[in-house]
Amino acid sequence: MITQFDYKKALKQNEFASESFEKMALELAELQRKCIEKNIPVLILIDGWESSGKGYVLNHIVRELDARALDVHVFRSATAEDHLHPFSWRFWTRLPAKGDFAIFDRSFYFHLFDNPDFSQELIKKKNGYFEQVERTLWDDGMILIKFFLQISEETQKERIEEQLKDKHEKFLVTKEDLRQNKNYKQYLHHIDYVLTISNTYFAPWQVISAEDKKLAAKEVMGLSIRAIQKGIARVESQEVGMKVWQRPPVIVPDLLQNLQTDLKLKSGEYNHVIEDLQKEAGQMLYYLHIENIRTVLVFEGMDAAGKGGAIKRLTKWMDPRFYEINPTSAPSISEKDHHYLWRFYNNFPVKGKMAIFDRSWYGRVMVERIEGFAYPAEWDRAYQEINAMEQELIESGTLIIKYFLYIDKDEQLARFEQRTREKPYKITDEDWRNREKWDEYLVAFNEMLDRTSAKKAPWVVVEGNDKKYARVKILKDFIKRSKNILK
Repeated sequence: MITQFDYKKALKQNEFASESFEKMALELAELQRKCIEKNIPVLILIDGWESSGKGYVLNHIVRELDARALDVHVFRSATAEDHLHPFSWRFWTRLPAKGDFAIFDRSFYFHLFDNPDFSQELIKKKNGYFEQVERTLWDDGMILIKFFLQISEETQKERIEEQLKDKHEKFLVTKEDLRQNKNYKQYLHHIDYVLTISNTYFAPWQVISAEDKKLAAKEVMGLSIRAIQKGIARVESQEVGMKVWQRPPVIVPDLLQNLQTDLKLKSGEYNHVIEDLQKEAGQMLYYLHIENIRTVLVFEGMDAAGKGGAIKRLTKWMDPRFYEINPTSAPSISEKDHHYLWRFYNNFPVKGKMAIFDRSWYGRVMVERIEGFAYPAEWDRAYQEINAMEQELIESGTLIIKYFLYIDKDEQLARFEQRTREKPYKITDEDWRNREKWDEYLVAFNEMLDRTSAKKAPWVVVEGNDKKYARVKILKDFIKRSKNILK
């Protein structure tokens, strides 16, 4: 895309050269108001060579935009805090809400552009996840626009020298800038490869000649206007299609049908082993902490299956400085204004800490599916989105343990009736309504277990009719999985 870049041809093809900045800035502002009105988020990525004029271009884009619905984020080398999180955390947590604009000065691709020693195999692997994220956002109704500012080796060298002579801009030049210019040809072929494999129909690259910063800014603004106009039409059409889409029949294996739910411990066994297991689990968390291993625990299951009690027993002897429990309830207004995975990225732990999710992102393919809070097209694609997210967590060194607590229908009724008598605050009308859809939920549970159980993030189904048996099984499994990753 850039190894044979024709600067003269690019100059002639710049159809926005004669447009005024003021006119295009006002057009962008008008489109921003439309996006606010239609609840459509816009994300603009501005990547390019060092000293290619990213800041200059960005300043022209934002000139007339409403700052209340605009965020600009600068991504260069990852900070110390960034390194404590999964790689994509700093990007996911800064995505625009519905109706907002966000501009990334450099993006997740900077990690690839700035590492010419990466093998093509590694680049393909990392880009595969980036592509999945872009497709996820595109499917969710985001307008995503990607620019790469292209300059020649000579132009880059001249601009770096000019900055070094200016006492107010000298600090902007880094060792990385000098290294890039010194090894321009190596970077050229490397960046060209990254651009080529990450150029998709839903998130194509717009390569801009930035030999003239002013003309580059005009072209970026003009193409942004065009992309947003087309994006609004695409999102509106996409929403119509999503509402009428019908899912083809799917054969779901009944993984829970023959589950032996009446498993029990031997008489007196619980009291004999529980405290030792809890102390060992606490020791395991300490070891995970000192080894800087990030841990994510997911608890899902039937209503009244004992998730809260299991979490309480698991953490009894754990140092509370090393873990956090995240109960997942109905999303807030802010959370609804983002992709459903956004709120979980905000709660993922740093290295050495553990996050426990009492219900999780799997609500998308369970309660949101059954209760109609998500269209079939939305929850159907969520399986792939969730698998991709968990794979990225695993590759970043995260231990993921997922428990599904299962009780049979009679046991659930008995617990509901007991709660009604003794703990009415723990039972709601919604619990009873969900029970009426028992068979529908079973289908959703089975499909979730079948489609999201991975080799390094398998579902552990816990027979839960006997609470003591379930608690001991979870403790033993947590200890075993912790030991395995600590080897």
